[in-house]
Amino acid sequence: MRSTGRSATVVAGAALLLGCVCGPAASHPGDAGKRVLVFSKTAGFRHDSIPAGVEAVRQLGTDGGFAVDATEDAGAFTAKNLRRYDAVVFLSTTGDVLNDAQQSAFEGYIRHGGGYVGVHAAADTEYEWAFYGGLAGAYFQSHPAIQPAKVTVEDRAHPATSGLERTWSRTDEWYNYRSHPRDRAHVLASLDESSYTGGTMNGDHPIAWCQTYQGGRAFYTGGGHTKESYAEPAFRQHLLGGLRWATGDAQADCRPENGYRPLLDGTSLDGWKQAGPGSFTLADDGTLTSSGGMGLLWYATSGFTSYSLKLDWTMAGPDGDDNSGVFVGFPPSDDPWSAVNNGYEIQIDATDLPDRTTGSVYGFQSADLKKRDRALNPPGEWNTYEIRVDGERLRVWLNGVKINDFTNTDPARSLVDGHIGIQNHGADDQVSFRDIRIEELPGKGD
Repeated sequence: MRSTGRSATVVAGAALLLGCVCGPAASHPGDAGKRVLVFSKTAGFRHDSIPAGVEAVRQLGTDGGFAVDATEDAGAFTAKNLRRYDAVVFLSTTGDVLNDAQQSAFEGYIRHGGGYVGVHAAADTEYEWAFYGGLAGAYFQSHPAIQPAKVTVEDRAHPATSGLERTWSRTDEWYNYRSHPRDRAHVLASLDESSYTGGTMNGDHPIAWCQTYQGGRAFYTGGGHTKESYAEPAFRQHLLGGLRWATGDAQADCRPENGYRPLLDGTSLDGWKQAGPGSFTLADDGTLTSSGGMGLLWYATSGFTSYSLKLDWTMAGPDGDDNSGVFVGFPPSDDPWSAVNNGYEIQIDATDLPDRTTGSVYGFQSADLKKRDRALNPPGEWNTYEIRVDGERLRVWLNGVKINDFTNTDPARSLVDGHIGIQNHGADDQVSFRDIRIEELPGKGD
């Protein structure tokens, strides 16, 4: 069953695009689809890349099917006007750019589900406004000279980073931050401080992150100082992905993620065994794709008792009819049917009956279909599962939204101690996985 709300919005006719205007962005009744406001007022240092950034967002709007208005007038920040926008981009803003009433209007906008995209010097903005500091995730501290550096992509499912290589080499002005966002935001990418000079964050240096914040969505990227950034295809795709997530056009798990260790990091299949027919192919970019079947690739090194398992997956077929699943709680065996008969499968296929489709505990319990459909990205885009096992309780999150809560009562099965695996279902079913990781829990979760 496909989600009807996750595909990219197609705007009838060309989107109406404005350059920077002197007053509040004008209303355009009748525009379909998403709408974004680009705000680039500066009360401190002014980046000469701002016009290139505004033009880049305009072009991304044309390509991505959303309308773009741009302004440097803080008078646009009224409750009535902000309701027109799905996201507001703070594009290299600096200093104190909003008065108290404008700040209050923006806080209300975020608390009612609005989106925020902060670009580069958005972190050098509104130091005395605590709400904004939490929304941006961190404040600017300092920067070295513009230079090349290597960016480590930590999340390869979020639309802002899913199209990037695991290591992204580019030139920019690399900010150091006054605080560390990792505990409260979900880090998408970080700087390899050994690849350049001037990093001051002791080797753990986030540079792009996302979070849900007081009812809204917030995405920040530290890139975008240079004019050249906005002509880079990879940076433009990074920015577009952040915009799509902030406007609600794409879904992702933006909860903080700490304490996980990789079971499959994309470099090898060490510790994994294939049971039954078919196979999985590991590509150079770390993507694992099913082929043939019906079989199971399972983690043979150890079983697990109480844990949170996360993994990213996508379906290749345009209609979502690619059968696969994640098995948990089964004993070690070279027979894939042992997992079927003794464990539980969390389904991926999006086209079957409710108790046999995405997010279901296959054959036992359907997901909450309304929540599932809102959280599910369409075929061709990445999704993230969290599967949490606490005793005989099994819970499933899809892109950060809890969609299933199941308790085993079958005396012939047990989730308390078992292995995990991913299914390769058949020749016509092609599902890809990335970044399988686990956090072992000391006891029952909340």
